[in-house]
Amino acid sequence: MGKAKKPATYEDLEALPVGWVGEILSDELVASPRPAMPHARVVWALGALLGPAFDLGQSGIRGGWWLLHEPELHLGRDIVVPDLAGWRRERVPVPSFMNEPFSTVAPDWACEVLSPSTEDVDRKRKLPLYHREGVIHVWLIDPSTRTLEVYRRQERDWLRVASHRGDGEVLAEPFDALPLKLGSLWWPRAGATQAPVPSP
Repeated sequence: MGKAKKPATYEDLEALPVGWVGEILSDELVASPRPAMPHARVVWALGALLGPAFDLGQSGIRGGWWLLHEPELHLGRDIVVPDLAGWRRERVPVPSFMNEPFSTVAPDWACEVLSPSTEDVDRKRKLPLYHREGVIHVWLIDPSTRTLEVYRRQERDWLRVASHRGDGEVLAEPFDALPLKLGSLWWPRAGATQAPVPSP
């Protein structure tokens, strides 16, 4: 009979090479290299679009969120690092984790940007974990297909409330007070002669 595998620990995360992102899911270490450029572009652009309005209260929107890039979440025995996450200020007026390196408070919204090496983990392992912890909304974004999937938590599972594709303008809960131009998230298509310049 084989020896039981030793559960992963925080020391395993700290031992990863620089630039790698480590997570612990069901006691297993899951490590990913630094994201590719399309992934990095989506994360940066989405934070730049949502942050001023919903965190800083600009653009005529009342704000009401704390938004963070790649926060480390300790949820029970699991440790995950979503690409972006947000907490409603009405639920978390003063974050208990603001002086800590990680949060034990689950967010209200999490966003995962998919890549070939992480899609299975994001869909099959992290979505159930987020549901278990009471996360209300999850976005899955795939730069390769230029899609945004919007999920809302139901009692037993996730409801996919919308799937947007392309470059157009969309309204995506819970941030549907602000039209989101999907084309702002993507790199120009291969072979394009000139990248479009965003209008002021």
